[in-house]
Amino acid sequence: MKFFDTHAHISLIHDDPIEQLVAAQEAKRENVLGILSITNNIRDFFTAYENLKTASNVYFAIGVSPSETANPGRDWEDLLMKGITYPRVVAIGETGLDYDKKYGSKQSQIQLFIRQLELAEMLNKPVVIHNRNASEDLLAILREKVTNRGIILHCYSEDWNFAQRALELPNLYISFSGNITYRNTKGIQETAFEMPLERMLVETESPFIVPAEFRGKRNRPSYLPSIVAFIARLRNMEMEELSAILFDNSLRVFNIQL
Repeated sequence: MKFFDTHAHISLIHDDPIEQLVAAQEAKRENVLGILSITNNIRDFFTAYENLKTASNVYFAIGVSPSETANPGRDWEDLLMKGITYPRVVAIGETGLDYDKKYGSKQSQIQLFIRQLELAEMLNKPVVIHNRNASEDLLAILREKVTNRGIILHCYSEDWNFAQRALELPNLYISFSGNITYRNTKGIQETAFEMPLERMLVETESPFIVPAEFRGKRNRPSYLPSIVAFIARLRNMEMEELSAILFDNSLRVFNIQL
């Protein structure tokens, strides 16, 4: 079996760069052959890239998350355009909207989000999207600014009704994390059961949202097979079949050949 973790904050698992590399290699031993390293701002991207560039199974996204809206950096666009040229940088993100906390005004979040969608379209890169309590605004923006390369709703936490509307957008994928394994996430589980498999991805969101099987531990990319196993049981599928589909989906959306 082969797995691809489409969203992991590897640089937050450990402060020590060597331990970050160990986490990547540990995942590889569990057949996690691809990991997308995510950071919340451009500065942290360059640090994470330097620490992890020798890990052949780690790929990278570059972008500015809603949490950085108040201070994205005056030169963030120039730095993004620089970083996107680095080897194995395959996506823009994470970006999106977060109305749960006061990360600047809603309008400033929207402007930052839209600009990154525009850059993704110009650069022909998929976009990794964060959404917290902002579903209607986010979907309206995506309908206006749909990107041809791909849209990934990461760490999906909405219900099947919202997923059906979102999946009307071309090239939109839904990525499930460890929260799908929790008892109180029936809406997420229904979405994973009902949605077309060719639009599904999986992630760990390491070091956060650890799967129920590992509750009490700090999440790691090596735990990804636990999430795939849960979805396979949910859909009454063989894990080998599901893992192959999810792996191929990941390679397709990130335009990677392995």
